[in-house]
This record gives sequence, structure tokens and C-alpha cells, in this order.
Amino acid sequence: MNRRLSIVAATASLLTVIACGTLLLAAPPDQSTPVKATTAKKTAAPKAPEAPAVSTATISVNGVTDIDPTKAFGSKTAPVVVEIYSDFQCPACKQLFLNTTQKVMDNYVNTGKVYLVHRDFPLPMHAYSRVAASYSRAAAHIGKCEAVEMALFQNQEKWEANGDVKGIVAGVLSPAEMKKVQAIVDGKTLEPMIERDKQLGLTLPVTQTPTSVFHAKGQNYPYAGTLSYDVLKDFLDQLIAQK
Repeated sequence: MNRRLSIVAATASLLTVIACGTLLLAAPPDQSTPVKATTAKKTAAPKAPEAPAVSTATISVNGVTDIDPTKAFGSKTAPVVVEIYSDFQCPACKQLFLNTTQKVMDNYVNTGKVYLVHRDFPLPMHAYSRVAASYSRAAAHIGKCEAVEMALFQNQEKWEANGDVKGIVAGVLSPAEMKKVQAIVDGKTLEPMIERDKQLGLTLPVTQTPTSVFHAKGQNYPYAGTLSYDVLKDFLDQLIAQK
């Protein structure tokens, strides 16, 4: 009898301990010593600027296909289309751009006689020409093609020596414009357009830069190398005069 009472008492004591333990775990903390919630502060990573929407659609003009309209100038009804395959790090391309192309722009493109297409053809031996093409293409898609092309060619020796293509481009754009250009470059959206130009050049084939291709009256006239404005003027006049 005593043994049964001892077992019952021990069992009751054990249940009391378990019950008390459960109550202790479920009970709210002592209000006299409030518990402060500790939340780790998370530092948000800087958000990359969102690239503006750009179109990779191309157009055709007088039988010339795959033209990026942001890298082309003049009237689409011009009697002559001129494609120039160019490398921003090429000294001969610089010479053609500064000494000849600008006069063609003034006297033929802006007067509706020539539709001029810039084709990117970065050569593998030039360390920064592809980077320059990327910045130029991005700038073209925010309406700043001419300013950036001029800056890249005029400062060719400088960025060729230090690789600071970005710095040259930033020098002719506002901070807001440069932010947009950088976002496009970082997003690589337009890289396929540069590659398309290069592949088109390889099919000609382009063997050196600059290479110009003149289209008139269904005929194509490729020319590799630089041209003086006077010589080119005579040739363009002949093409325009063709019946």
C-alpha cells in the first residue's frame, strides 16, 4: 500500500515539474525587464542605373540592308548611299573622318544628295576600338552620335595611350546623358548591332579600314583606304549625274 502511494506521489511530482516547465516556456517575459528586439540593419546595395529603352530594329535604304538608323545621316531618298566601314582607333579612319567625311556631310548629306551610313568594323589588333564602338553606338541611340564620334577621332592618340574611352565620351556629354550611355554599354543591348556591321564587312570583304562602299543606280563601288575630298567630290558628282 505504501509502495503504491510512493509511486503515485512520484508521478504527481513529475507531472508537476513538466507542467511547470511548460508554463515557464509559454509565459511572457518579465515586464520589469523588457526585451528589446534586435533587427540587423541591412545596407542596400547600390542600384545599377536602368538602361533606357533602345531599339535594335534596322532599316533598308535603296537596297542597302541592316542599317542602324541612329548611325546613318541624310535623306533616305538620296540618289547615292555611302557606307563607311571604320575603326575608331585606326589613324587612316581618323584622317578620312576629319578631312573628308565632314565636308561630305556639309555639301552632300545635308543637301539630300547622299545618305551616309557609319559601319563599325573594330579591328582585332586595336585594344580599345571595340570599346569605342560600344560607347559611340550607345551615344547614337540617345541622339549624340556626331558629338561622340568627333570626340573619339579628335582625341584618338589620347585614349589609345591610356584606354580611357569613357573619359573622352563623358567630356562631351552631360552627366545625365553619360549615365544613360553607360547603362546602355553595361547592358550590352547594342553589341549585336556592332557584330552585324562587322559580319557585313567580312562578306564584302573588308580587308582594311576605312573601306567605303558607294551605291548608285543599282551598282556598288567599294574603295579601300582614304580619299581626299576633292577626289571624292568628283566621284560623287559623277554618281549623282548618272541617268
